Amino acid sequence: MLAGVAVLLVALFVVGGLARTQVQTGIDSFLPSSDPTVAELNQVGQLFGGDPIVVLVESDQPRALLGDQNIISLVQLEGQLAGLPDVAAVYGPGTLLNQIAGQAQDLLAELIGRRDGDASRAEVAALQAGKSKAEAAAARAQVQAQFDRRYGTLIVQGLPAGLPTLRNQAFVNTVVYGPGGPRPQWRFVVPSDKAVAILVRPREGADAAAVQRLVESVRGTVGSAKLPAAKVTVSGVPAVVAALSAAAKREGPLLGGVALLAVGLCFWLVPWTRRARRLVPLLTTLAAIGLTLAIFGWLHRPLSIGVVAFLSVVLGIGCYYPTYFAVRARVRTVLTVACATAASLGTLVLSPLPLVRDLGMTLSIGVLLSALLGILARRLVYRGPEDAEVEPSPPAGASPGVRSVRGWAAVRARVLARKGPAAVFAAALVLAGFGWAMLPRLGLETDVEQFAAGLPALSDARHVEDVIGSSGELDVVLTGKDMTTPEAVGWMDRAEQVIVTKYGDQAHRVISLPMLFTFLGDAPTPGQIDAAMRLLPQYLTGAVVSLDRGTSVLVYGVRIDDLAGIEQLRTDLLRSLPPPPLGYQVKLAGLPIVAARGQQLVSADRLEANLLGVLAAGLVLAVGLRRRSDALRAVAAAVLATGGGLFVLWLTGTPLSPITVALGSLTAAVGCEFTVLLSEAGRRRNPALRRAVLLVTATSVVGYAVLVISRIAVVREFGLLLAGAVLLALLSSLCVVRLSSAEDTPAAEPGSPGQARRDSLLGVH
Repeated sequence: MLAGVAVLLVALFVVGGLARTQVQTGIDSFLPSSDPTVAELNQVGQLFGGDPIVVLVESDQPRALLGDQNIISLVQLEGQLAGLPDVAAVYGPGTLLNQIAGQAQDLLAELIGRRDGDASRAEVAALQAGKSKAEAAAARAQVQAQFDRRYGTLIVQGLPAGLPTLRNQAFVNTVVYGPGGPRPQWRFVVPSDKAVAILVRPREGADAAAVQRLVESVRGTVGSAKLPAAKVTVSGVPAVVAALSAAAKREGPLLGGVALLAVGLCFWLVPWTRRARRLVPLLTTLAAIGLTLAIFGWLHRPLSIGVVAFLSVVLGIGCYYPTYFAVRARVRTVLTVACATAASLGTLVLSPLPLVRDLGMTLSIGVLLSALLGILARRLVYRGPEDAEVEPSPPAGASPGVRSVRGWAAVRARVLARKGPAAVFAAALVLAGFGWAMLPRLGLETDVEQFAAGLPALSDARHVEDVIGSSGELDVVLTGKDMTTPEAVGWMDRAEQVIVTKYGDQAHRVISLPMLFTFLGDAPTPGQIDAAMRLLPQYLTGAVVSLDRGTSVLVYGVRIDDLAGIEQLRTDLLRSLPPPPLGYQVKLAGLPIVAARGQQLVSADRLEANLLGVLAAGLVLAVGLRRRSDALRAVAAAVLATGGGLFVLWLTGTPLSPITVALGSLTAAVGCEFTVLLSEAGRRRNPALRRAVLLVTATSVVGYAVLVISRIAVVREFGLLLAGAVLLALLSSLCVVRLSSAEDTPAAEPGSPGQARRDSLLGVH
């Protein structure tokens, strides 16, 4: 009855926790959450909106999309997009032209009103001065003539194409196009004669689910607009992340189910224990996974996309411990190696990326719960008269409870007698050392696009990047008391000249205040700047100047697929930009800057991240195991396996990802386990335990190899690397154990009278 109540309570805990589980699949998972660059990105997002969703509309004929029959459809579409939830701003050619036309009409109405008002005031003044009506009419005509002489020429020059309306094709062409195509200041919405772009900026603070809903809403709205276009593409970083999130959510259950089936078949078909007990490791691991996810749910801590995509890793490792218990492995040994594995994987929480931190935390908790549930299964399922541990008799001539003494000569003789394993170990050591030496030189890819490799969304992003010329935005942010002073505008103009002259091949202009003020010429006065701010529509100036005029951005397009180049560009820009005016500050912001910073942080500690996992596992083993030599062997095998894996990556030219950059933690965890248990199996002459290690190796390789069916390239790559890491860990463990195993029987081994009594008192079986 108590057992039934306990099971019911656990089931309620799991179901309730899973119901509260949330998956955080936003761009934040890929960014260093605690870095100042993220705070700067968020500050810019609060004022101007987040990184845009790009709607690229293309036609076969030049200038057809802005023709009088189509431009109204664009204006209507942009208005519908602006009305969607979680939209901060929408920038498109239709709304832009509509705003300019409206502002021009307002200016004409103001000029005509000013002309009529001045003429009326002159006429009234003449009548009040006692002049005749004819003289008053002459005064009125004189004022009108003066006004016309002053502003008539400007109006004619400013409106060479006629009235400013969207129905006037000449007006549209004059505003948008120049002799060489679209004018530079409008290329961010009209990149070519045959394409227009609509930028939908999500509101700052919108969570991943809201952005994903917005992407779907944009797709639906664009699809129902029936634009006369040859091709319509919805892309941008939010769209790529949304597609990646959808793929991970869709594939997560599929990959988990296939991995579960594959691992279950391995346990069921291999005759390693009674058939009725063969699936117990699988069931306990599933329970551990459920409990792990439930814990996150009850703590209201969302899971990152890495946990969703790589949850089968828990399945592969968690099955180890019930399997060891089924073949009479000691509780202390198994629990120690489980803690060592959890410690090694737990070092991933030191990563600057939430994606990796969440994965490390989930794996650590899952491993510990798997071990604890394995102990429970040992008590309830594997325990019986036929399961009692039987220790082998000591070798002939050996005295029980007395450690045989061997000198260094005997050790050397034993090693020399094993020339084959020693040669293999030496060769493996050389290759592993080379792999560790090459670790700082291995390529590293941490951008979002690398994670989305293999998805159609990435192809769309590449196409938009080719047409627009960029895939991300770099912002030069100037803050101070007023961005519309001559000093601030002058600094932005000088800064833009530096960027265009020195770095125009890496960063092309999108929009800035100097770009909008081109018609003012050099060194505009305060009055001219104020007049320009009043003349230009707020819709347009709001893209580069905040409402309080305390912040302005110079927006440049960059390619996000070269994060190392972006980091270098950031360094060069900060060194090359002119010093800001007194009382002003300048900084660089943007998603590419944050992504490049994340790659820099991950790359900087790649060696420490790998070594830390090995050292953490070795320290736990040294504290928990009775034999410190086993801990030393385990560390040697982990170093060997990790170095071998790094050598293979170097040899194949495979770049590191944020997860595989800490491959040492994953390899060390498995290598340490295998080494300890193989050493234990050899000392206790327990072939069943040795077979169990081989069995869990096979189940892990099969379970990880299942990931190759994923459409996400980074998941496929991670599955293959994990499978290879497990095999390398096994080979390294066999090599180390074979070379260093002793023939002596240790003192106080279980089976000796004294140790048997102590084990009985401690409850260790």
